[in-house]
Amino acid sequence: MSLKLYNTMGRKIEDFIPINKDIVRFYGCGPTVYKFAHIGNLRAYVFQDILTRTLLFLGYNVKHVMNITDIGHLSDDGDDGEDKMLKSARETGLTVAQIADIYIKAFFEDVDNLNIKRPSIICRATEHINDMIELIKKIEKNGHTYMSEGNLYFDISTFHDYGKLSGVDIETLKPGARIDIDKNKKNPNDFVLWFTKSKFKNHALLWDSPWGRGYPGWHIECSAMSIKYLGEHFDIHTGGIDHIRVHHTNEIAQSESATGKKWVNYWLHNEFLITDKGKMSKSKGDVFVLNDIIRQGFSPLDYRFFLLGGHYRKQLAFSWEALETAKNARKKLLERVKKILKDCPREKLNKCEEIVNNCNFENYKGYISNERLISHLINFKEAIEKDLNTPNALSFLQAVIKERNIKSEEILIAIAMIDSVLGLDIIKESQKLKETSDNLDNIDIEKIEELIKERKQAKIDKDYKKADNIRELLKSQNIVLEDTPNGTIWKVIDSK
Repeated sequence: MSLKLYNTMGRKIEDFIPINKDIVRFYGCGPTVYKFAHIGNLRAYVFQDILTRTLLFLGYNVKHVMNITDIGHLSDDGDDGEDKMLKSARETGLTVAQIADIYIKAFFEDVDNLNIKRPSIICRATEHINDMIELIKKIEKNGHTYMSEGNLYFDISTFHDYGKLSGVDIETLKPGARIDIDKNKKNPNDFVLWFTKSKFKNHALLWDSPWGRGYPGWHIECSAMSIKYLGEHFDIHTGGIDHIRVHHTNEIAQSESATGKKWVNYWLHNEFLITDKGKMSKSKGDVFVLNDIIRQGFSPLDYRFFLLGGHYRKQLAFSWEALETAKNARKKLLERVKKILKDCPREKLNKCEEIVNNCNFENYKGYISNERLISHLINFKEAIEKDLNTPNALSFLQAVIKERNIKSEEILIAIAMIDSVLGLDIIKESQKLKETSDNLDNIDIEKIEELIKERKQAKIDKDYKKADNIRELLKSQNIVLEDTPNGTIWKVIDSK
């Protein structure tokens, strides 16, 4: 069997055939860094990560490019509204550069916490203005633009396949909820390539261009940067389904108008994360960020596990109850792996970590001989090859973990191979559980409880020095105390 992906262009499952057999080139729409990414946004990046990991698992090299939108994305995709970055800067009193730096740092902290592999190339829009200008010049030279009231527009009537991604006939296109009527446009769905006339005074970021001093439209950045780093024809472009109708449709029109040829072979789109109010969105104010999840006592990997339980092309309903279910399921999984770890020599664990970080399906031949494990791995591979079917893939992980009477190192290597795609850090997280359990075996719990009682009495007696000394004594033994409304709790910390 081979990898099969649902291609939005054509709306069907297709065999994946890369342009170059040695490397897969793909572009994933990145964040607009004007606020913290909410957990609905982060679903897109977990999806991109599963795609990257699957391609690596199947033996491909991957060149993954992600943009950072730090200018130019208006509050409406149809060229209406205010630039999101400038709006955030005005509201906070910070500069656009400061806003961008704050939220880029926060975004990649979320990426790391969710165990998402960093893209091969991360490119900021503000650092590629010249590339955008050069691409716009090609579009203009090929007869697809017009100037109106100081802004340069793309004329969709000059591109006969406009709307082919969304399946909308150009003749039926009319202004909709997201496309306001602009009297300067020939067609309401034409879009701006370069602004020199902004309805907002004192625009903070402006650049010189052949069309006047101004700034680029949002859509042009993805075309310019993807072509710069991946070439005029590449394999995969990903994004959320909300990008299909406007952003990706406009990207295709301008890119293929500039080059005169097909731009992208496979278009992959993830569905929304929803709540009981519908799609999670910042504008409705019903969003949670990853730190909200952490503050509620969940691990970011609980959220990743939750996302893997739903197919990327299906809406997934978020609730705290659903996340609690995912947390408990992941905990049971780790407890089972912890038991397997007890029978495995340390040097074998090192091999597992190596496999997780650099895995190819064919690796199993050198490490696994048990036929049942091989069968589970083949089933897992077939599940993930069927358009990244992570819910089914998880079931084969469970099957491996439940196996008995097989060498522990072979079971762990099988787990490591599967986890190279799922990205749950299963062996590392299970090892932490095991070490905590081992530490508890060597701890005098009665003595700890006795010291906590002494500290409580010392605080009642206002002998704060004694209370502090008891805290420090326990800390020196890798025991930390936390005072809560329900009393003092303690936990073991890593001494490393």
